Amino acid sequence: MDILKKFSNPILVAIASGIYPLCYNYYSNFTLIDSWEQFTFLVFSFIITPVFLAQLLYYFKKIQPLVGKNYRFLLTALNLVGFFFFITVSVIGLQKKLLLLVVFGAFMLAFILQKHLRKVVLFQFLLALITGFQLIYYLSTGVNFSTAWKELPDEITSATFVKKPNIYVLQPDGYANSVELSKEPYAFDNSGFETFLKNHQFIVYPDFHSNYTNTVTSNSAMFAMKHHYYKNPKPHSKEPYGLRKSIAGSNAVLAIFKNNTYKTHFITEVPYLLLNRPKVAYDEVSFSYSEIPYLSRGFDLSKDSHDILLETLETKKEGPHFYFIEKIRPGHIAVLAQHSRGKDEERLLYLEKLQEANTWLIDMITSIEQKDPEALIIIVADHGGFVGLNYTAERVKKINNPEIIHSIFSSFLAIKWPDNYPPNFDLLLKSNVNLFRILFAYLSENPSYLEYLEEDKSFIIVREDAPFGVYEVLDEKNTVIFEPKTD
Repeated sequence: MDILKKFSNPILVAIASGIYPLCYNYYSNFTLIDSWEQFTFLVFSFIITPVFLAQLLYYFKKIQPLVGKNYRFLLTALNLVGFFFFITVSVIGLQKKLLLLVVFGAFMLAFILQKHLRKVVLFQFLLALITGFQLIYYLSTGVNFSTAWKELPDEITSATFVKKPNIYVLQPDGYANSVELSKEPYAFDNSGFETFLKNHQFIVYPDFHSNYTNTVTSNSAMFAMKHHYYKNPKPHSKEPYGLRKSIAGSNAVLAIFKNNTYKTHFITEVPYLLLNRPKVAYDEVSFSYSEIPYLSRGFDLSKDSHDILLETLETKKEGPHFYFIEKIRPGHIAVLAQHSRGKDEERLLYLEKLQEANTWLIDMITSIEQKDPEALIIIVADHGGFVGLNYTAERVKKINNPEIIHSIFSSFLAIKWPDNYPPNFDLLLKSNVNLFRILFAYLSENPSYLEYLEEDKSFIIVREDAPFGVYEVLDEKNTVIFEPKTD
C-alpha cells in the first residue's frame, strides 16, 4: 500500500486527470491532431494546466483553513472534473450543455470517491498505460508515413498552359451522378437541374465515378493525380496518414497552377480539411487557423461560401485564378447506426439536401457567369450518397448488391468549357483521379500527358464478411466486380 500513498501527490493526481484523455485523443484522432502546434496545446491543456491548478490548490490549503479542511474533496473534484471533461471533448467535441452536465456530474462524484482518490488515480494511470501501448503499436505498425505514392511518372508538373481561363471547381459533397440518381435506390428526377446546366452550356458526364469512399481519400487522389489505394492499410489502421495534408497543403495540382501564375483559392464552408493545421499551399483560404478551435471536430463553425465567393470576385486582382469551393451538401446518409433513421428515411433526407445543393449550385454558377463569363466551371462530387444503406459504416462489410456499390461511388461531373468547346478527349473523363490530368492536357494543349492516366477503378476497404483488405469493386468499364487489390 506504500505505492498507493504516492498517488495522493497533487502533481500525480493532476497528471492522471489528463494523461489518459491525451493518449486516447492521439490514438483515436491521430490524423486530425498531428501538428506540433496541436501537440503543444494539448499537453498544455491536458497536463500543464491541471498541474498548475493542483499546485495552486496545495498552496491555498496552507493559507486558507476552509480549503485545508476540504482539500481532499477539492483535489478529487479537480481530478474527476478534468478527467471527464477531457474525455468528453476528445470524443464529442465542445458541446457546452453536455460539458456543463459532465462537470456537474464529476463534481458530485467527487463526494463519493474522495476516500478512494488513490485508487482512482492508479486506475487512470493504468488506462493511460494501456492506451499508450496501443498508441505506440498503432504508430509503429498501423500508420504508413510514406509519400512515395504521390510520385508522378512524367513531367506534367512542368506543364505550360496555352490557355489560362479562371477555373472554378465546385464540389457538392456526396452528389451522385445523373445516371444513378434516376435509378434505384435514389429514384430521383433531377432533370430540372440538369436542364439548367445544359441551358448554361455545361456538359454532364453521366457515368462519372469516384475512386474512393470519402472526401479525404477521394480528394487526396484527385489533387495528387495518383492512386494511393488507402496506403496499404492494416486491420487496425484508421484514416490513412498524410492524405488530409495533400488536399489543403502541397500537392501536384496546386504546384502546376502556381507554376502557371495562377492565384489559388480554397473556399470551404466548414474547416473539416484544415483541422490538423497543415501548411496551407493555397494563396487564400476561407478560414484562418486562429478561427478554428483546437478541439473542433470541423463542423461546429461555418461560413457562407457564396458570400465569400462574391466578396472575392469583387476584390480580385487580374487573373488567372483557380478556385476550389466545397459545399457540405448533399453529403451522405448517417455515418453510424445510432444516428440512422433507417434506409428509407435516410434516402428522403439525402434528397432534401440534394435539392439544397442544387439551389447552391445555381446561385454559384449564376454569380460566376455574371462576374466572369469566360470562366471554366467544373462541378465535381467526391463520392456518392450511400443511399440504399442504413448508414455509411456498413461499407466495411462485403457488399454484394451492385446498386449499392454504384450508390457509394457514383459522383457527379459537369463542365462548362470556355467558348462551349470541349477538347476532343473529354470522354476520357471517367473518374476523379484523372480529372486534373485531363484538364492540364487541355490547358497546355499537350495530349502526351494523357499517356499516363491512372486506372479508372474504384476501391474499398473490407473488414467483414471477407478477408481484410483493399478490394477493387468497379473496373475501368464501371462494372461491379470484387477482386482483392494486389501490388
